[in-house]
Amino acid sequence: MPSTHERTLIIIKPDAIQRNLIFDILGRFERKGLKLVGMKMISIKDTLIRQHYAHHVEKPFFEDLKSFMQSTPVIVMVWQGVEVVRIARQLIGATSGRKADIGTIRGDLSNSMSRNIVHGSDSVEAAKEEVYRFFKEEELFDWHKTDTQHIYAPDE
Repeated sequence: MPSTHERTLIIIKPDAIQRNLIFDILGRFERKGLKLVGMKMISIKDTLIRQHYAHHVEKPFFEDLKSFMQSTPVIVMVWQGVEVVRIARQLIGATSGRKADIGTIRGDLSNSMSRNIVHGSDSVEAAKEEVYRFFKEEELFDWHKTDTQHIYAPDE
């Protein structure tokens, strides 16, 4: 992986699964030119939810969040690209679907603060932790994406 290419974790949440939005969400990342290097469907166990949402465990909404995230399997993905964390956050939009800009995933597909379709890492540091929270190294693939020359300039 070139040093300028980052990785980020994206989770397609139960509301998107229930609403058949999987391919719409995947397509937005693909059309942006990002590289999918890992993907799987999982059921999130209590321990993993507590690790991933550690900053929310003591908050009154945590039990609802946990119940929601365990209501169906989720799809976890790792995307790679130049400034991918920032780019993914722009594609996703603001946390609240009602406040997210039209054209973003949440702005187009969500009307809720908590049922907001997708999770994306919020910083490069968080992405590094989150990717390896959900994926083993052997589940991530380093492959040659042939259209990269049409997405990035040689110095990127």
